[in-house]
Amino acid sequence: MGVNRWPMLGRFFAGLLALLMLAGCASSISARVTTYEKWPGDAPGQKYTVVPMAGQDSNLEYQSFADMIRASIGRTGLVEAGNPSEARFVVSFSYDNPMSQSWVQQFAEPYFPGPFFGPWAGYYGGPYGFGGGMFYSPPVINTPVTTFKNSLTVIIKDNELDGAEVYRSTAVVITESDNLPAVMPYLTNAIFDGFPANNGSVRDISYTID
Repeated sequence: MGVNRWPMLGRFFAGLLALLMLAGCASSISARVTTYEKWPGDAPGQKYTVVPMAGQDSNLEYQSFADMIRASIGRTGLVEAGNPSEARFVVSFSYDNPMSQSWVQQFAEPYFPGPFFGPWAGYYGGPYGFGGGMFYSPPVINTPVTTFKNSLTVIIKDNELDGAEVYRSTAVVITESDNLPAVMPYLTNAIFDGFPANNGSVRDISYTID
């Protein structure tokens, strides 16, 4: 009596489909944050100003990102100065999203040209020929993937310490699409999440995507 292969194959693909659906439901974004700080204890309530770096002054993209910095910096306890000359702290930032290509391993696409389920199927038998069935094992292949390294670095200097750095933090999010403006709110949040954090710390912070 032949082995009915279809129920076994059906269970395999049902499990695979459930796994893919579960992965698709996980809508989150993760940032890796590296922080160095010597944050003064008397900083809360002090004033800050955002100062552009060279070439950023008339950049509309920069101005939009600066507003995102202002929206997130409140958790530091600082207050934006109405007059930049009144600010104790000077905030500057830089950003980038260079493209790179890497290789990932994944299963080859299955195909079924006939009743033997393609070249990657086989038969296994139990003891004495009983309990046998089909197994399906597609080969693993290397596939090129284009990624973008979205990064934001925020630097805060203290004018009462002759302009010395008291905070430097970099957040990085890797994506497969070129859309830095959409990622920037998560980068700015990650920079100030748990502020000021520990000096020399490296943290992975995840957010649910709205």
